[in-house]
Amino acid sequence: MQISIELDSQSNQSLQNQIFEAIRQQILSGVLKSGVLMLSTRALSEQLDVSRNTVILAYDRLIDEGYLYSQRTIGTFVNPNLPDHSLMLDQEYADTTGTKQQEHSSVNRHPVAFNGRVQALFNPYRDQLDIDFWVGRPDPESFPIKTWQRLILKNLAKAGSNMTEYHDPAGIVELRQAIADHLHAARGIVCRAEQIIITNGIQEGVNLVARLLIKPGTIAVTESPCYQGAAYVLESYGAKLHPVPVDKDGLDVRQLPQKNIGLAYVTPSHQYPFGATLPLERRLCLLEWAQQTGAYIIEDDYDSDFRHKSSPLTAVAGQDQHGCVIYMGTFSKSIGAALRIGYLVLPQELVSPAVTLTTLMNNGHSWLDQAVLSDFISSGSYLKHLRRIRRTYLTRRDCLVAALQQHFGDDVILSGLEGGMHLVWHLDESLPTSQEIQTIAQKVGVGVYAPSAGAVHDYSDSQCCERALLLGYSSTNENQINEGIARLADALKTREQPLNYSKDRFITQ
Repeated sequence: MQISIELDSQSNQSLQNQIFEAIRQQILSGVLKSGVLMLSTRALSEQLDVSRNTVILAYDRLIDEGYLYSQRTIGTFVNPNLPDHSLMLDQEYADTTGTKQQEHSSVNRHPVAFNGRVQALFNPYRDQLDIDFWVGRPDPESFPIKTWQRLILKNLAKAGSNMTEYHDPAGIVELRQAIADHLHAARGIVCRAEQIIITNGIQEGVNLVARLLIKPGTIAVTESPCYQGAAYVLESYGAKLHPVPVDKDGLDVRQLPQKNIGLAYVTPSHQYPFGATLPLERRLCLLEWAQQTGAYIIEDDYDSDFRHKSSPLTAVAGQDQHGCVIYMGTFSKSIGAALRIGYLVLPQELVSPAVTLTTLMNNGHSWLDQAVLSDFISSGSYLKHLRRIRRTYLTRRDCLVAALQQHFGDDVILSGLEGGMHLVWHLDESLPTSQEIQTIAQKVGVGVYAPSAGAVHDYSDSQCCERALLLGYSSTNENQINEGIARLADALKTREQPLNYSKDRFITQ
């Protein structure tokens, strides 16, 4: 008996693997029947013109995995104990070349327990755009690459067993202490290192808090509109979301519910998406509300490092006298999203269950990344980095404001100018909706975004979101800003026949 096997000498797979996969597939598809006697290794090696050792190794692997079995002095057989229902006789599967086979009748599996929605965080259009005003993306030229390389090498040189051992799942103490010291000076938060939990960005922080505090039916207050990623996480754990409107000063604390509240998720320093800074009197009212209702406040301080011209207000957590506030911060906006390091500052009673939960979720994060970031902060390099990019972002914000006023009039209505990395353009009634403008802009290679495309959850599909356009300025230089707004203005003037722009015309430096 010969076995039909074709070997490809140009394949990335070894000859041994090709033989293994060919025989395995023939067994699973029923070509090689249970109990059939296989060719000897010598005969198959002669048939395929390969070394006998190659065939022996392939057979040994098939025997180890249970597809074949060997009887001494007799030969090698297809395992007769493979049950028919385990063989892929009618099942749809892909072989090693990616070829799809016939579909098997459906099998009732245990249902997926998770129920959630995907947030719009990744921009699928960015490769099609010359100029992109995407929200919340740091300037790619701002990453402190030389300092980072130096600190990586320094920490690797003294790593010892740090690269091979598990570490405190809450985060290495050096980084947590560095964060505590930074928050004390920058945000007025007095906390101990042991109250800080290192997370994989803000998103894991929201998940951790939700798993600690949410059960099906728990009422969770959010701003309306709010950050989509937080609303969707809370919803996925079974929370009943209670939206509270925002106005020009942020969350309208007068409309907070008064009974049976589990928590409130807020962005007081730079409300997402409209950019308002919650004034002091509202912050104090929010804290009083939490104390009276027993609710926790999740304070997402996602881009508080960027305050233009004036000093930021003390964080709500810095004014908390009763352990009501769970503070969330991230280095995704100030250093880079790919770093994936954020943190929680927890009230004391939540620390122990949060650490336990962290051990179950991931048992901690990369030691090297944490050690490098710790040195970056404690050496003063982080503050220098912040001062540099604050100046850059302020210049770009001013450039964007000037460009919008030049092309759309001095009375253009903007919000979110006090800080952060984006502003909001509230559209005049003479202009199309934000979604329509987004589509028009894409045709001329410019990315501007309706709230629905910019990770915003709007409970009511309200007029304010329909006529609001998000414009990030942190990752676009002044030439790009001026060119992008000029293109957008031209396209809106000739919206029936949008202009086509050549990339050759575009100057980036």
